[in-house]
Amino acid sequence: MITKSNIKDNKVFWSVVTVALPTMLEQILSVLMQYVDTAMVGRLGADATAAVSTSTTITWLIGSMPYAFGVAAMTLIAQAIGSGEDHKIKQVAKQSLIFALGVGAVLEIICLALSPFVATWMGAEEAIRPAATRYFFWISVPIILKSVQYILASAIRATKDTKTPMVISIVINAVNIVLDYIFIYMFGLGVDGAAYATCISAALGGILTLVVFFKNPYLGFRDSIFITDKEITKKIWKLSLPVLLINVASTSGYVVFAGLVSHMGTIIFAAHSIAVGAEELFYIGGYGFKSAANTMVGIAYGEQNHDKYHAVCASSIICTLAVMTLSGTLLFIFAEPLMGFFTSDPGVIALGATVLKMVAFSEPFFGMYIISEGIYYGLGKTKYPFVIEFAGMWLVRILATYVGIHFFNQGLVYVWTCMIADNVLKAIFLTAPLGRLWRK
Repeated sequence: MITKSNIKDNKVFWSVVTVALPTMLEQILSVLMQYVDTAMVGRLGADATAAVSTSTTITWLIGSMPYAFGVAAMTLIAQAIGSGEDHKIKQVAKQSLIFALGVGAVLEIICLALSPFVATWMGAEEAIRPAATRYFFWISVPIILKSVQYILASAIRATKDTKTPMVISIVINAVNIVLDYIFIYMFGLGVDGAAYATCISAALGGILTLVVFFKNPYLGFRDSIFITDKEITKKIWKLSLPVLLINVASTSGYVVFAGLVSHMGTIIFAAHSIAVGAEELFYIGGYGFKSAANTMVGIAYGEQNHDKYHAVCASSIICTLAVMTLSGTLLFIFAEPLMGFFTSDPGVIALGATVLKMVAFSEPFFGMYIISEGIYYGLGKTKYPFVIEFAGMWLVRILATYVGIHFFNQGLVYVWTCMIADNVLKAIFLTAPLGRLWRK
């Protein structure tokens, strides 16, 4: 029997899908182009791959900081749209730009100052340290513009415009691939060429996002950037700080995690790094729906529409589980060809394929972990996810990995078992309270 409730739920379902699809496509194309980027470097040998991979987790840590303020911007703008507060939307947008420039400037200064030491801290072998150092320096140059892109793209998505950030992502990744080919192969610059390409394309992304931001009818403000609302500033800090702590706990954990693996040898570290990058394509579906859930839950919360909130949650979870189950199946089937795309080293391919087949079974759990975070963020509840993220990363993943490597001489398979256990437990503890998060 067709009822009004069913019709409304169907509308919400397709609205969630419509908002999520461009973000998913954006990230899929972005990762595919990163695959090509990694493969170009990978053809130069295991040392080149290790030199580039040395700073991967550091760049995740850097990117996680502006991302936290992007979550706050997305949540507050979505809630203001739901409650029809147009002036508040523009005030949040203005202060999001201020945070983007401020956070980016601080991060850039720190990264450029620390760039000579990162390769050593990460445990890179002495032979690859000079190339790794130069690579990290050049990808740190456009950090302020990358911060602008991260935060302002989140603000744009909060207005349900997920197509424009997708187009920008496609453009800058295409530019990156073209420049990679020119610098790495035509000019013979190797790892340095990859760094120059990343630097230029990242700067372009920030500039394009800034232009689109001011053209968006919801976000473009005309009053002085120095006139701010203290209450909105407090809300941004209140929402972003727990997310920032989540990301710092998570990505600093990844840094330590990668450091533990890097001491196991170049082949093992190359297999680990490539496998981590290869897996990224297969959990993008979850992140696409996470962004949609954050926006749609925020709007429902602004409208004080409980029924719409529950419909958004149900639709997001169903879609995420379906997509992540499919992606896990594909990851298991294509694990070896995928590794072979990045490197020709048989040892790296075999080891990487083994751990990818293992993690394939946990993709639905990882999807639930991702989508649950999006729902919490949409409601402005960011403290509990921090507690779960911190405990999972540092007690389950890092501590167990350290003990296994240093006291029981375990290898990469054990390391990835700890990683899988972390994701599964976080999924369980974040999903369990969803039904009572926001009640009438």
